[in-house]
Amino acid sequence: MLETFADNAILASKFAVPAAPPFMVERPALRDRVTEGVHGSVTLVTAVAGGGKTQLLASWVRSRPVDWPIAWITVESDDAFWVYLVEGLRRAGVRVPELVPVTPGMGAGRALLTRLAGIVAAQPTPVVLILDGVSQLPGDRWADGLEFLLEHTANLRVVLAGRWDPPLPLHRYRLAGQLREIRTADLAFTDAETAHLLDLHGVPLDAAHRRALLTHTEGWAAGIRLCACALQSSENAEDLVATISGDDSTIAEYFLAEVLRIQAPEVRRFLLETSVLDTFTPGLATAVTSRFDASQLLAELTRENAFIQPVGEGSHVYRYHRLFAELLQAQLAWTEPDLVAELHQRAAVWLADHGRLEEAVDHAVRAGDWSTAATMVIEDYAVGRLVIEGGAGRLGRLFAGLPQHLAHAETVVVRAAIAYGDGDHLGAADQLRYAGQLLSVHGSECGDGITLACFLLRILLMRGADPDRVDELVPVAKTFLSVAPAGRLARHPELPALLRAAEGMAHSDAGAVDRAVEALAEAVALTPVGSESLKVDCLRQLALLEAHRGRLSRAETFAQQGLDLAAQCGLTGARWPGGAEVALAWVALERYDVEAADRHLRAAQPLCGPGGDPLSAAAYTLVKARRLQTRGEQRSALSTLTTGTVPAAPAWLRSALVLGHCRLLIGSGHLTEAAVILSPYPAARPPEVAIVDAALLHARGDAVRAHEVARTVADGVRVPVPVAIEAWLLLAVLAADADDAPAAREALRRAMRVAAPDGHRRPMHQVRSQLRRVLRADDQYRWLGAEPPAEGPAAAPPAMVEPLSRRELDVLRGMAEMLPTEEIAARMYVSVNTVKTHVRSILRKLSAARRNEAVRRARQLNLL
Repeated sequence: MLETFADNAILASKFAVPAAPPFMVERPALRDRVTEGVHGSVTLVTAVAGGGKTQLLASWVRSRPVDWPIAWITVESDDAFWVYLVEGLRRAGVRVPELVPVTPGMGAGRALLTRLAGIVAAQPTPVVLILDGVSQLPGDRWADGLEFLLEHTANLRVVLAGRWDPPLPLHRYRLAGQLREIRTADLAFTDAETAHLLDLHGVPLDAAHRRALLTHTEGWAAGIRLCACALQSSENAEDLVATISGDDSTIAEYFLAEVLRIQAPEVRRFLLETSVLDTFTPGLATAVTSRFDASQLLAELTRENAFIQPVGEGSHVYRYHRLFAELLQAQLAWTEPDLVAELHQRAAVWLADHGRLEEAVDHAVRAGDWSTAATMVIEDYAVGRLVIEGGAGRLGRLFAGLPQHLAHAETVVVRAAIAYGDGDHLGAADQLRYAGQLLSVHGSECGDGITLACFLLRILLMRGADPDRVDELVPVAKTFLSVAPAGRLARHPELPALLRAAEGMAHSDAGAVDRAVEALAEAVALTPVGSESLKVDCLRQLALLEAHRGRLSRAETFAQQGLDLAAQCGLTGARWPGGAEVALAWVALERYDVEAADRHLRAAQPLCGPGGDPLSAAAYTLVKARRLQTRGEQRSALSTLTTGTVPAAPAWLRSALVLGHCRLLIGSGHLTEAAVILSPYPAARPPEVAIVDAALLHARGDAVRAHEVARTVADGVRVPVPVAIEAWLLLAVLAADADDAPAAREALRRAMRVAAPDGHRRPMHQVRSQLRRVLRADDQYRWLGAEPPAEGPAAAPPAMVEPLSRRELDVLRGMAEMLPTEEIAARMYVSVNTVKTHVRSILRKLSAARRNEAVRRARQLNLL
């Protein structure tokens, strides 16, 4: 039996399209998507409360994008659904007989549905049916009836708006291409829309503060609107942006009314307890709340758009909307303050057990449990990360608030590791000693983890240690590393690389250069992705060690790799490898490329001052002194070495500085002072000391003993390249002094053979004046890098474009003597730039590309 509509009370307001609010932001792009959607069967608009669903659809209706009947129905849970649907169609202009089911409700009989399908199908144009608030409809009988209508008429276009998906077979419409969806992310306000809304409220915010507000609200329309209302009443809106949170009274009131009020008490409890988590899985939620139905509950809350959402498509990791989380956290802290720390501790334990160290430490810190946080780092074998990254790393930043008064061995070891990573080696050593005292009294439950951490730090902090001590500690540390749990080492592949690097640094500090290079090179190969700063540091040290050994090509390669990697990683300031710049300056100077040496020294100078890295600072002092010496500034070079001592530098570098000082003293005639400096060395002197001793003997006139010592060094096995070059050159000088030209040339040839592979030239220039008589009778420039003359009868003399001027000939003579630009300028009493201008003119006139080529062509033309 059917009744007329007159027998049912109908609210006309349910059919009214909501009016535009005073601060309406038009969204034409989204309106176009709705227009596109109504050309298919179903358009779905789902989002959180206050997401802008209703206003979008109302704006679309007001814009009249289609010339079709549009029925708007605002539905509620207690509606006579079909009564309102039929009446809505009738009010939209569709002629429907005034007949309704006997009992109003969610279901409809087949007869009514058939009649409705036929009526809609008979319409000359499609009919748009907008159902706003369908999430409030109980059950799914209404959806069954709506599905029947969609299946049996091609003219019906249904637009559904709600907080979650309706019980329709959406997958079928999706596969058929008949479904268009607009979700929460689509409704999020853009920066331009946010700016427009704020302008409508009269709230002027600059771009940075506006972006901060947009990020904090996550583009949530109601949130931005509520914040704009709060900012309207503030004299300084920009300052207030930083303080707005979800527990603000207006925002909190909205959440309480629209979200929390409709949840069951046990669900509200779940929301409060999980609010301490930033992102979480069902497993973590179970651990924190002790609810074993957490997975089901999270899925249901997500489906209902209760301001909780998955992190990523198809993910089982969830998070709350920021403002909603802030409200929940504020409520939890107010109602149960003692529970907050307990919840964080539960989360920390679960996360640590599942290998998520940073998150575990974060929750332990939030709980105020610093001892547990430090213990987690040590037990996870993550101390290496603190050593590499210091307080600037993600893990190190979590300990920024670590109290200084805590007397737990674990926290003190963590503090020592962070201090080392920050470059405070003295502070790290103090903390490590304190940790040792605490361990001797109280022990630790961390077992091998804290033992390995302490050994690693002890090796890293070794200064001036005996090599035997290094050989004693390193194997013990490696033993503890070998028995570490495989799973934890897999999470921290930086630890083996760091231990090998520590071994290399200890050997370097003790003066075992070859063993240091071997260990550091292996550390570079072991360093995993994510520990680039460790690799940069190893490359920096390798570059300086190889430069010291005279392997200039390898030093250059290591230095350039270190600088390139530092640039890729964005290292700046104190973390920039200044030592790599020093190594490049060292290489350039040994090759007598003084301009490149000066350039790299200038780049290194700000990074190698007092208080910085001892290795880089000492190397800078050594290279700077050598550069001053090449310029003839002996006094300045001596002053640099005298005032630039670095006691904490490695033993090999301290020795290089001392021996460099001795060479300068010998060269300037201060023989007694040089002898005093050499006197502490043992009688069985290493080659680098013996050759300086030979130079002192030569300066004192004892040529026989000088020759004996120099020859012993030159004929030695595994003598470093720079020492071997120096020995052969001294033998050449001794032979030249004795007017033994053949012996001088032979020694010189041997020196060149040693120098050639890596292009050493600076030592040759130092003895140029002493060997001038010998060199004058031979091709004196070939070993200095000049090109050999062309051979064969077909070689024609080069042509000269135009004659050289008198000043250009003076410059050419200086070039032939291989004088640096500065010396030529000083000799001619002109500026360096003037000399460079003359050089360019000489190259042009002689059709040469390089100085060496110009000198060779000048000789062929008998200009020299």
